[in-house]
Amino acid sequence: MTESDPLAPKDAAPATAAANAKVLGELPFADRRDFEDARRGFIAALPEGRVRVPGGGIYWDLRPYKFLDEETAPATVNPSLWRQARLNMANGLFKVVEGVYQVRGYDIANMTVVEGRAGLIVIDALTTAEVSRAGLELYFAHRPKRPIAAMIYTHSHLDHYGGVLGVVDPAEVAAGRTQVIAPDRFLEAVAGENVLAGVAMRRRALFQFGPLLPPGPRGQVDAGLGKGIARGSAGLVAPTLDIAAPFETHVVDGVTIEFQLAPESEAPAEMHLFLPEFGVLNLAENACRNLHNFLPLRGSAVRDPRLWSHYLAEAMDRYGPRADVLAIQHHWPVWGKDAIRAYLERQRDLYKHIHDQTVRLMNLGCPPSEIAERVRLPAELGQAWAVRGYYGTTSHNAKAVYQRYLGWYDGNPANLNPLPPRAQARKTVEYMGGAPAMLARARADFGRGEFRWVAEVMNRLVFAEPDNRAARELAADACEQLGYQAESATWRNAYLFAARELRQGMMQLPPRPMLSPDLLQAVTVSTLIDFVAVRLNPEKVAGRSFEIGLEVGGERAHLTLKHETLTHRMGKAAPEGICRAKMSRETLVELILGRVAVEAAIAAGKLYVAGDAAPLAALFAMLDDFPMMFELVAPRPDGL
Repeated sequence: MTESDPLAPKDAAPATAAANAKVLGELPFADRRDFEDARRGFIAALPEGRVRVPGGGIYWDLRPYKFLDEETAPATVNPSLWRQARLNMANGLFKVVEGVYQVRGYDIANMTVVEGRAGLIVIDALTTAEVSRAGLELYFAHRPKRPIAAMIYTHSHLDHYGGVLGVVDPAEVAAGRTQVIAPDRFLEAVAGENVLAGVAMRRRALFQFGPLLPPGPRGQVDAGLGKGIARGSAGLVAPTLDIAAPFETHVVDGVTIEFQLAPESEAPAEMHLFLPEFGVLNLAENACRNLHNFLPLRGSAVRDPRLWSHYLAEAMDRYGPRADVLAIQHHWPVWGKDAIRAYLERQRDLYKHIHDQTVRLMNLGCPPSEIAERVRLPAELGQAWAVRGYYGTTSHNAKAVYQRYLGWYDGNPANLNPLPPRAQARKTVEYMGGAPAMLARARADFGRGEFRWVAEVMNRLVFAEPDNRAARELAADACEQLGYQAESATWRNAYLFAARELRQGMMQLPPRPMLSPDLLQAVTVSTLIDFVAVRLNPEKVAGRSFEIGLEVGGERAHLTLKHETLTHRMGKAAPEGICRAKMSRETLVELILGRVAVEAAIAAGKLYVAGDAAPLAALFAMLDDFPMMFELVAPRPDGL
């Protein structure tokens, strides 16, 4: 696109250029230690800077980020974020210590490889099979090829388990030759985030990570934790060993591993590992080189920063005296006992400070929007690069703490039952004197650099008049400048992606399944039934009620549809005289994904039904299909 193209990204406004220039005098840019550490132990880079499959597509590509070779940030990127984006370009195979290696820069996360007695212990598998397989191939190009003795999932986020099928052969797992180790309640956590709320999270993740934004100084430069999310196929192999006690020690392929559970920290199910014979402490995603999220922009259950801080303190005291290296599943390690202790003290206090100050202000009666403006890091923390807000921010993390304790309601009854977005927007426009008056005032405010306010009021006008081109363009301009100023990669991506959709409309992606069949194959039968329940459209139920006895792979469930709600009880035999269905897990997944109808499954011998099959057929006909794309920065066609 050219400068004259009305849909093209624009340049930095004078207020944005000034704001970004100011950052250069506020932070210690002369400190170059991170650039040295990010390259320490380097063995080989990602070949060609990309991962591609012969005859297939490109699944990971760092070549478009060549613009980051420039050390000086342009006016359209916050200099602090530019620095982080350049650091996240370090890629390839790295030696952490003898016997422990990391593949970095193949995805947003790291893959850690520990050399055992006879095989390899792989810690985290990246997001997709294609990139994880390529990462392992790079390791094998420089180290002896060995079988996979164990796969360890540190926690329940897709970028740490989704690529497992590129590393692990399920047949080897079934035969007991490969262990799969995960923290307690791992599958339950996977189901909650990736199945029941998975579709909405995917749409919101487009704003958080910016994968559809073109890389460049006016587009996507980073995702904070890494460049972005790899493309390809994601799967899941269920764990064979759950770490259930707060502390457990296991010998895996001759390697002693001390596990520390850290539930409800960065993920609902998460754990730390200490490898005493290597002197390596691995804190999963709980001590990365940035301020993390208490509630990511894509959405999740609110995390507990108080517990998070506690687990870091516990790990520091328990393992710190024995650890020579701190490895994390994003970014680069920390070497040296003193450096590790100082690093973890800052991380520990970072999460506790935001928690404590939010709760303090909350108890003084401050609403969440005010708390987000008032909470600030102490100067000593604020000057530390590893706690800067490249991924989370003090602003939205403070709001998350408030939400965890007090919920969405700020206590002001005026906000208890506000009008829905479109009705509220229309009244606002009317009160402000109509669209022309709003536009005139907003353009003047834009010229003064009041981009937050302009974005807010133009959002109201867009929701009141979705076809008002001038409103969409000014809203886009304001979001764009906010993105250019943002230190947080996720805020930048969200603002710039909003600007793109406001100018060009919502992109339509190629059709794809709502959820990965491999993921659905791995979660519990109870979760699969709950996924059916959350898709039930009350308007299609039309007052009907019935019961169904279900047997899936030997597991029994009793389903009840009543009051336009589907409930179930696992392990309960269905009473005589009702519809009773027996099928494999594979067939249930096919029914859920709409790949086969009940009648066709019966005819194919995949589904056996005793009694009247009509309730089962009716149930799957009552379900909504969730669209992969829906409006967020403009009103939905059916929105209120």
